[in-house]
Amino acid sequence: MTGKEILHKMKEKVQEKVGLCSSTAESGKGKSKMAKNITHGYHLVKGKGHHPMEDYVVAEFKQVGDSELGLFAIFDGHLSHIIPDYLKSNLFDNILNEPGFWTEPENAIRKAYRITDTTILEKAVDLGQGGSTAVTAILINCKKLVIANVGDSRAVICKNGEAKQLSIDHEPTTEKESIENRGGFVSNFPGDVPRVDGQLAVSRAFGDKSLKEHLSSEPDVTVEMIGDDMELIILASDGLWKVMTNQEAVDAIRNIKDARSAAKRLTEEAVKRNSTDDISCVVVRF
Repeated sequence: MTGKEILHKMKEKVQEKVGLCSSTAESGKGKSKMAKNITHGYHLVKGKGHHPMEDYVVAEFKQVGDSELGLFAIFDGHLSHIIPDYLKSNLFDNILNEPGFWTEPENAIRKAYRITDTTILEKAVDLGQGGSTAVTAILINCKKLVIANVGDSRAVICKNGEAKQLSIDHEPTTEKESIENRGGFVSNFPGDVPRVDGQLAVSRAFGDKSLKEHLSSEPDVTVEMIGDDMELIILASDGLWKVMTNQEAVDAIRNIKDARSAAKRLTEEAVKRNSTDDISCVVVRF
């Protein structure tokens, strides 16, 4: 093995151990210590935009006291990579530091999302005017899955071969009334997607201080208990979902046992289908 190959292997090991990814680390994998059959993998591909990679991923199993938490997330930034990077570093800590997390995780997540967004807005001078969507998944002791999201990154599970979406795509057209009630408007120009105030293509997001009066950062939260019929979870940014249906994504990787290979397969398929956006994907296999 050459020195270059050794360095590449060492880099891969570091990425797998840390489980955090930015534009400089494109893939990694890991597994649960509590249930050896539960593994995760992730893969990112930069889009064709003339800006730095704006997708960030968290994927790790973490021991907290006597419990094990699987922490997985996709943060898809717009107008900046700074806010998704901030979320990667802070959102899960804020969630786990909420006093009620272990008894009422859904409420703790909602509160942590609000606190995090408030902090981002207060630090707008340092963090900038951009924003980020988020989809987070917390797997508690391999038994309980709590999904939360703002924006259009998506969480999909597979049970007995059937895809089931656990997040809600927050699109301007579906939340037009609430946007207008806040004093905003939804544009719908020919050849373009609907946008809040003619600017943002999602109706909920972290940050976006200039639009915040008309946007929400309130997450939708869903709880799913893990049964014997659970096969896998997919978290991905809209760079994937713009070109693939939930069932197509599940069908594409259902028979791929290695989670990182499955995540890579999805990003490759999205590129093949001419997705031009940044594409990030996390796969958790049971």
